[in-house]
Amino acid sequence: MTKTSLALPLTPFLVVLLAACGQQPDGAGGPGGHGGSPPVSVAPATQREVQEFDEFTARLEAPDTVEVRSRVAGTVEAVRFKEGQLVRKGEPLFTIDTRAFRAEVARAEAQIAALKTQAELARTDLARSEKLVSANAVSQQEIDQLRSALRSAEANQKGAEAALVQAKLNVEYANVTAPVSGRTSRANVTPGNLVGVGDPVLTTVVSNDKVYAYFDASEATYLKYMRSAKPAATAVQMGLSNEQGFPHTGKLDFVDNRLNPATASIRARAVFDNKAGQFTPGLYARVKLGGGSSYQGVLVPDRAITTDQTRKIVLVVGPNNIVQPRPVTPGALIDGMRVVDGIKGGELVIVDGLLRAMPGAPVTPQVLKVDDKGMPIPAAPQGQPGAAPAAAPASAASK
Repeated sequence: MTKTSLALPLTPFLVVLLAACGQQPDGAGGPGGHGGSPPVSVAPATQREVQEFDEFTARLEAPDTVEVRSRVAGTVEAVRFKEGQLVRKGEPLFTIDTRAFRAEVARAEAQIAALKTQAELARTDLARSEKLVSANAVSQQEIDQLRSALRSAEANQKGAEAALVQAKLNVEYANVTAPVSGRTSRANVTPGNLVGVGDPVLTTVVSNDKVYAYFDASEATYLKYMRSAKPAATAVQMGLSNEQGFPHTGKLDFVDNRLNPATASIRARAVFDNKAGQFTPGLYARVKLGGGSSYQGVLVPDRAITTDQTRKIVLVVGPNNIVQPRPVTPGALIDGMRVVDGIKGGELVIVDGLLRAMPGAPVTPQVLKVDDKGMPIPAAPQGQPGAAPAAAPASAASK
């Protein structure tokens, strides 16, 4: 009975005490002392000199890719290279049996000798007959026939000489040589196989002193670079799939003469030195083109840009820490920073906590440190070794 009687009068007192504990002075409630304003991370917009560039994916190709085929039919006698080796133009690759071709050379030479004798005889007969014309011992018809016989003999001799040239070429073609300097592929035939004219492909040789990187650029990119006075002199940087960044430098040396209407893109090509043999045709590569002259631009972290229906906006922390939505026009993306038009350098933009920030409402901003490129540096968790002290709110920093 005693415990029950004490509990009843204390209940209103506890209610009043608990309510009093929940009261706070004006302006002291919530994080940061702003009456419950949500915390957000902000970073200053960076104004600096900007050099725009565009990145593309590319495939490497050799300037010269030649399928080596036989120009005569015959039996392969020898393969005179090691598969995959570097060869110079004119070095032997395959040897085909030349006995039949040498016999044809001998036959053509013998035919030329016989026809030469016939031509000399026709020439002598014509000269003898022309001396008898004045004595009317030979008719004009006989003279015309002798002249025709001489011209026919001379023509046959020239035909035989052409056949001899072809026979000698066949002997030369039987020694298959490298058409260009480069690296050989595997040998597709071995000694003893019979090959025809142009079939099969004996091997493939690709040049390796230079390499081409082919890529497709959009119509907008094409128009931007065509404004340059010397688009072909545009520097191009390249990186392979296992490389960081773009360590290799070349130049743009070709742009196609029309756009592909199906993809609204145009094929372009950059050339790189490959004397060290580090590039292999067919490799995937990343290429980067510098976009003309530099200019002063304002950059914000790309994640700070959000969408409001059909427009892009950035949330700016204005006076009294009030959130102001600012429409912007995004530009190039450079190292995670986006070039924007509509923001001034030094203005504080919200980069983290966008969902907690409401336009026209106050927030509790925490200013993040930035690196030399303007990219915010994530703050280390409090209480851990090496953690930096929490950044002061923008309102306190302004005071």
